[in-house]
Amino acid sequence: MSGDLLTEYREVPTELEAQGKITREQMKVLVAGIASFVSGARLCTPRKNLAICRDPEDNMIVDCCLAARAKILVTGDRDLLDITPDKLRAGGLRGLKICNAAEYLR
Repeated sequence: MSGDLLTEYREVPTELEAQGKITREQMKVLVAGIASFVSGARLCTPRKNLAICRDPEDNMIVDCCLAARAKILVTGDRDLLDITPDKLRAGGLRGLKICNAAEYLR
């Protein structure tokens, strides 16, 4: 977990509710889920700013993976799932596996 990710996790649920994409009840459940996840996370400070993701805003996630020496990233985000092994290697993330939840559970 990085400071940038914490900021995003703090802002996104209320933005989604304000845009009418989720209800107040869904927002509360989302916030509770994020709090549960964050409470067990380790804080790291990314030292590199990679540019390997199709969505530039998602690069902060791979930056965090690099700083934390993560071995796996579980996501449903297509922009992250589509990062090629060559791009991961070029970014110093040779050992990182990116997969969706179903793949992870298998």
